[in-house]
Amino acid sequence: MARRAAMFFGWQVVAAAFVVAVFSWGINFYGPSVYLHALHAREGWSLSLISAAITLHFLASGLVVTRLPALHRRHGLVAVTRAGLLACAAGAMAWGHASAPWHLILAALLTALGWALTSGVAINAMVAPWFERRRGAALSMAFNGASMGGVLFAPLWAALIGAFGFAGASIWVGLLVAGLGWVLAGRWFAAGPAEMGLFPDGAAGPPAPRPMAAPAGPLWRQGPFRSLSLAFALGLLAQMGLLTTLFSILAPALGGAGAGLAMSVATACAVIGRTAVGVLLPPGLDRRLAGCGNFLLQAAGCLVLALAGGGTAALLLGVVLFGLGIGNLLSLPPLIAQAEWPPEEVAAVLALLTAVNQAFYAFGPALFGAALEGWGAAAPPALAAALQVAGAGVLLTGRRRG
Repeated sequence: MARRAAMFFGWQVVAAAFVVAVFSWGINFYGPSVYLHALHAREGWSLSLISAAITLHFLASGLVVTRLPALHRRHGLVAVTRAGLLACAAGAMAWGHASAPWHLILAALLTALGWALTSGVAINAMVAPWFERRRGAALSMAFNGASMGGVLFAPLWAALIGAFGFAGASIWVGLLVAGLGWVLAGRWFAAGPAEMGLFPDGAAGPPAPRPMAAPAGPLWRQGPFRSLSLAFALGLLAQMGLLTTLFSILAPALGGAGAGLAMSVATACAVIGRTAVGVLLPPGLDRRLAGCGNFLLQAAGCLVLALAGGGTAALLLGVVLFGLGIGNLLSLPPLIAQAEWPPEEVAAVLALLTAVNQAFYAFGPALFGAALEGWGAAAPPALAAALQVAGAGVLLTGRRRG
């Protein structure tokens, strides 16, 4: 029995979900910046044209992700995950082989489908059935794959493009994701704990049922959902926009190499912050308070960046404070939803929440780019700080009383 507990299959599922997150974020979240640069250099297309296709990628994904819970029920986790990874692979190849502007539409729609089927809602569906008491830690570990997607795929894309060109690089990336992802999904997502005769957390019996109020009408009419979705939409708008402009803000003071290193520090801090919250968050603490604290931590970092005035130490402090909160904008919404809605409602809550978030943050690069161009380096972090403070306030308005 001790060996069975030590080898609990749920942790293997977490590791598999981690790999899916690496693939998904590497192609669909961090990849667009690669596509933007590579296509602009190769084809000479305007940045605004390619950026419009990237915006389409995020908006179309937001429409598809609302159907993900229904797709899981109808076709199963394995088939849907495989389809998503194949769409990621095909989309990467389509971006790499685009030779006419209209090809960007096909590429954007393919990666949008892959992003919808393999991103946050999907990661939660893979991991959540296996954990109750340790769900926060398990989700944090799985979502760390999102950060590693940036750490691993950015240099991978660069190396492959240097060796084979953008088109050749996209083939190698697509084959890696499609081949490894197909095997991975069939091995670790084919059965849940019930089918394997196991219980969440590797326990000897089922968890005690949690008293939970019945849902009160459609989600968009529920105050807690509106506050949760709007708060994290504001936070992710700030995060996406600032990350898009951060290199340009840092480079004058730190140089190109220093700015790149600082961006890596932010990614490393995202892993640290997400892991710390997942492991140390007290079980009885209101998750909305944790979310509020995370928003305010990032806002403090943004204010330091805005007031740094080119000072190296202040810029690095701002990057660290901002970076510590990056990962929790992915992992906290599932924990809040699982604490506030019945289990059968959580997938739908997260799907609609993700759609709202993507509809907001798809416009982050354009908004923050305009702020940088119009008002200088202090404007994007100042705008981000304002959005994050607003997000914290909105999140608190939805706290359930009693």
